[in-house]
Amino acid sequence: MLWPFNHFRKPQVPPRGTIETIYGMIVTQAREPLFYRDLGVPDTVNGRFDLLLMHLWLVLRRFKSVEAGSDLSQALFDHFCTDMDDNLREMGVGDLTVPKRMQAFGEAFYGRTAAYDLALTDSDEALAQSFCKNILNGANIDKAHELAAYARHAVTALARADAAALKQGAWSFPALQTAGAPA
Repeated sequence: MLWPFNHFRKPQVPPRGTIETIYGMIVTQAREPLFYRDLGVPDTVNGRFDLLLMHLWLVLRRFKSVEAGSDLSQALFDHFCTDMDDNLREMGVGDLTVPKRMQAFGEAFYGRTAAYDLALTDSDEALAQSFCKNILNGANIDKAHELAAYARHAVTALARADAAALKQGAWSFPALQTAGAPA
């Protein structure tokens, strides 16, 4: 017999190890030196943050189509927020300033993901323009086109990944191919 109040239960939270694995994959990919060396992403705190957001967006976007993906997405986003909070404190940001910075991170996340979602449904040029503005500081549209091609390739690779593998963190991002690199 089904208990009539099952819908009041707390959602099942994915195992912490799984979330850490997935987040670790995102961070590792965002730190790939080719992004900074070959695609012109500024190797700064802001540049790394923007690339982290792009990869987080790619993964969260894919989780939307997975059963129980909203719980996984929320746990992953919560882990991201905890990591950002921890990083701010490690950088010496004071307790009174951390909430303001976290609010700015949240606004950046929601603004960029909305722009990327819209651009992804529009055109390759729109996605490149969005990346140029948000990741490459408005410079080097040619590199933004390469970054957009990588993101589209990542969307395709994530779409092909099995739902069970996604939920367990048993997948990988595609290798970054730059214009001068062999395929």
